Amino acid sequence: MAASCGLIVANNYYNQPLLAEIARNFSVNDAAAGEVSVLTQTGYTLGMLLFLPLGDMLERRRLISVLLLVAAASLSGMALAPSLTLLQTFAFLVGFSSVVPQLLVPFSAQLSSPNQRGHIVGRLMSGLFIGILVSRTISGFVGANFGWRDMFWLGSILMIATNVMLYFALPQSKPVYKGQWKGLMASLLILAKKHPELRQSAWIGALHFGAFSAFWTTLSFCLTTPPYHYGPAVAGLFGLVGVVGALAAPQAGKFSDRQHPTRIIWLGSLLILIAFGFLFIGSQYLFGIILGVVLLDLGMQSAHVSNITRIYSLQSEAYSRLNTVYMVTRFAGGAIGSSLGTYAWDLAHWPGVCMVGTSLALISLLIQKQKFNKSHDNR
Repeated sequence: MAASCGLIVANNYYNQPLLAEIARNFSVNDAAAGEVSVLTQTGYTLGMLLFLPLGDMLERRRLISVLLLVAAASLSGMALAPSLTLLQTFAFLVGFSSVVPQLLVPFSAQLSSPNQRGHIVGRLMSGLFIGILVSRTISGFVGANFGWRDMFWLGSILMIATNVMLYFALPQSKPVYKGQWKGLMASLLILAKKHPELRQSAWIGALHFGAFSAFWTTLSFCLTTPPYHYGPAVAGLFGLVGVVGALAAPQAGKFSDRQHPTRIIWLGSLLILIAFGFLFIGSQYLFGIILGVVLLDLGMQSAHVSNITRIYSLQSEAYSRLNTVYMVTRFAGGAIGSSLGTYAWDLAHWPGVCMVGTSLALISLLIQKQKFNKSHDNR
């Protein structure tokens, strides 16, 4: 499951180190090429809204197989796209169909005991996050040495292989929701209204992922301009730097099992804020970007695993729907963050991007501070 999470979620991030190459190929500006990343995340958000609740209603293995076939076809479409418009359309479909990791995570939580749930979820999230980061490294290498289209051909082949692996490896799941689809979707709002912890975690996740996406969407633009003048291969290598953060996921899950996860979430928010200070320095000194990537990925991943552990403790028969509310909100924040990052790059280049990330991290800390103050007053 962890390996599959990494392989599938990578579909959404292959494009990021290649955006500068895509802009040159189609003779468009950076903002137009950046829309490929925005539309991929928008598709992912919509796909989660439509498909994740079905994990409580349908047999998961069959649903996963259909989605992976669509993902493979959409990646092939990106490889063949003769225009930027078609590339953007297939990018949306890639995100729309690559939501399988978000079906696997609640599936693993359902299969695990309560005292190990955080650790198990952390292992899957570690695989997922490594997939996000290493996908950029592989994509940058393939783009620099073979061409950006070949990366999407490779992605399509990987989806077919992953589909076969999961179909034979996964156990069959038993649906826990017996109602109709309309009632299933309506229950998302009921859950969000019922659980304030779910709402807070969703907002924090959206702000964190917005900051994260603003950085990664614009990094290739930063590295191709003075003083660096690097190509897509170097932009992709920064994914390996962030693996340090991904390896912290199981530990964050263990801590969340032992104590209240809000402490880890607050610490993660603080690390993201500090990270953007170093990323701002990195506009002139490369070590600033390297250190910023480590702190950004460490902070976001630790907070994300703790958020998931927190919401899975709320209502055991609704794992997929709880995950839907959280992840849809989170990735909506990611899509907005990508768009804000691209817009900030057009207006003020790297300082503008860092300002976006800093602002989002500060807002997440303020949300938590208000909550902590209320909790302290109650005590």
